[in-house]
Amino acid sequence: MKHFKSSEFDSPDTPGSGQLMDADFLQLLDDAREIANIPFKINSGYRTTQHNMSVGGKVESSHLKGLAADISVKYSRNRFIILNALIAVGFNRIGIAKTFIHVDSDSTKDKNVYWVY
Repeated sequence: MKHFKSSEFDSPDTPGSGQLMDADFLQLLDDAREIANIPFKINSGYRTTQHNMSVGGKVESSHLKGLAADISVKYSRNRFIILNALIAVGFNRIGIAKTFIHVDSDSTKDKNVYWVY
């Protein structure tokens, strides 16, 4: 990866767990970061079952499979840039919150969906 270290995706309770992220997902995310040309701060990547429960994550969370990331976003302009980059590389499962953008590539879930938190 050009723009990320695997440790950025670690579950807080398990150092090194970022290495369990899906390689294809990470490549798309890295490609999106290249297009956006702004930093992506990862709030959440891989999650252990315990950490997922502690943050109120869904039982079937894509974070548990290493197929999701939450990207911190503070400004509307950055939200626009990040969303456009994610869409440009082919992501089609995106959740938008006030302070983060969730993106995943979980093929077991509906595709072509955007949602708000």
